[in-house]
Amino acid sequence: MKLGIIGLPQSGKTTIFNALTRGNTPTTASAGRIEVHTAVVDVPDPRVTKLSAMFKPKKTIYAKVTYADIAGLETGAAKSGISGQLLNQLAQMDGFLLVARGFENDNVPHPSGNVNAVRDVDMMLGELMLNDLIAVERKLEKLVEERKKGGTDKILNERQAVLFTRLHEALNAGTPLRKLDFNADEARELASFGLLTRKRILTVFNMGEGQSAPAAELDHPSVALMGKLEMEIAQLPPEDAAVFMQEYSIQELSLSKMINLSYDLLQIQSFFTVGEDEVRAWTVDRGVSAQEAAGAIHTDLQRGFVRAEVVAYEDLISLGSMNEAKAKGKLRLEGKEYPVKDGDIMHIRSSL
Repeated sequence: MKLGIIGLPQSGKTTIFNALTRGNTPTTASAGRIEVHTAVVDVPDPRVTKLSAMFKPKKTIYAKVTYADIAGLETGAAKSGISGQLLNQLAQMDGFLLVARGFENDNVPHPSGNVNAVRDVDMMLGELMLNDLIAVERKLEKLVEERKKGGTDKILNERQAVLFTRLHEALNAGTPLRKLDFNADEARELASFGLLTRKRILTVFNMGEGQSAPAAELDHPSVALMGKLEMEIAQLPPEDAAVFMQEYSIQELSLSKMINLSYDLLQIQSFFTVGEDEVRAWTVDRGVSAQEAAGAIHTDLQRGFVRAEVVAYEDLISLGSMNEAKAKGKLRLEGKEYPVKDGDIMHIRSSL
């Protein structure tokens, strides 16, 4: 699960990255080479904290999201195609945090001459759209050439022509490809093309102190935060950070909200395993079966799956113990097709 942090130059992408990671590592493009820095971040989850307090394990492991700080998008880049190096990095991401600048700073000129976060969001979404349109048109031209030459798989050619014509029509109409539904075969067909508008997006409005989010009608989630302030707080020792937040009357950092929105953006969920050795949040796609979820823990558990002992988080917390949950009939056995729910606490029975 990797989210790329993208934005125009001088938008504060690295500030957001450093705030998320409590680091201070800039991303730069030098000598024609794009440097990308990544960091793994715990997903704040009070359920894990409560389970850890209940079981007092040796280790507590939260769900993770990986962030990658990527070189800034240049306006107009897609007209000739986003550079191969940058496109390769973008294609590897599961989704994007699109950073739009809302802060004013005379020492940091905006590449467009003035600050307008909504304009910048539209501009960047347009760059991604245009890049995909160019890629799809090139693919359609290639399919036509292959048909003329003959000797290719005609069935495959026709299937791809139908699919990419559909993509072309959507992009021409201004519809990002993430808004389209694809069956399993189509998804596999498109997996290797790295189309950018298929990826989910969370817009991050990077504001100055005291500024509120701009009014924007977006077809995807967004969050506003004071990037520089939150980076400074995140880099402080916990006790100093608490004093700082109290001084500025900050109840909660927006970073936590952004991380949780990132997790939701990827359409994933957590189930938990608990015990004296470890309390852990495991990440799976929404709608997976119990047997598939077992594979997230270990492939042997998936291959030898027999049953899953399941109790809902809310039931365990309200009853206070596994023994009480079992006595009240809240601990149940589920088969391999059981659809795992967010917050399920599971113990896998396996024949291996």
